[in-house]
Amino acid sequence: MEQSEILEKLKKSIEEMDSDMAEEAAREAIAAKIDPIVAINDGLAAGMQTMSDLFDEGEAFVPQLVVAAEAFEAAVAILKEAIPEEQKGKASKGKILLHTVQGDIHDIGKNIVKTMLSASGFEVIDLGRDVAVAEVISKAKEYNVDIIAGAALMTTTMPAQRDIINMLKEEGIRDKYKCMFGGAPVSAEWVKKIGGDAYAETASEAVEKAKALMAELRGVS
Repeated sequence: MEQSEILEKLKKSIEEMDSDMAEEAAREAIAAKIDPIVAINDGLAAGMQTMSDLFDEGEAFVPQLVVAAEAFEAAVAILKEAIPEEQKGKASKGKILLHTVQGDIHDIGKNIVKTMLSASGFEVIDLGRDVAVAEVISKAKEYNVDIIAGAALMTTTMPAQRDIINMLKEEGIRDKYKCMFGGAPVSAEWVKKIGGDAYAETASEAVEKAKALMAELRGVS
């Protein structure tokens, strides 16, 4: 098979939510000596982008996105084995600490964002839901992340996003991290008011904002 055919098969496997096809195409990519990063970005991530677009348009739903993500992750696991050690660091577009804020037990939206960020080449550390502000800061330092991303799905839990910014300031490390927030009741105005760096309304937008924040951190105009 030609490289373009294998990349198309990888993309199609995600669009059709077919884990077996995804794994088969991943092995074919390795056999054909296709760069694993190219296979992930131009094949699997392209398929995940299709699913995200359909989700944003209301033509795909959470269960479908979850199954597509499982296919994506199954194929990525195979492709990652073929990435040389020295290239693995370069493969990451940035390290993101993701969580649902303190007091909030909703995580479907967060999980979709995690899938999209991972699909786009980011290294995602997912702390889960209802994560205490102090733990967010502690883990950000422990994992030396680039971006702290927190979702609030209830108006009553939004202040936790502000508390994260305030605690970073208190510890004198606010400039070390970019902070991106989202969630149903959250707005760009709120994020600006609390001193955050970016607001994302959808999973696809979270990916674009994360890329822009990493460009700022790495001094790329």
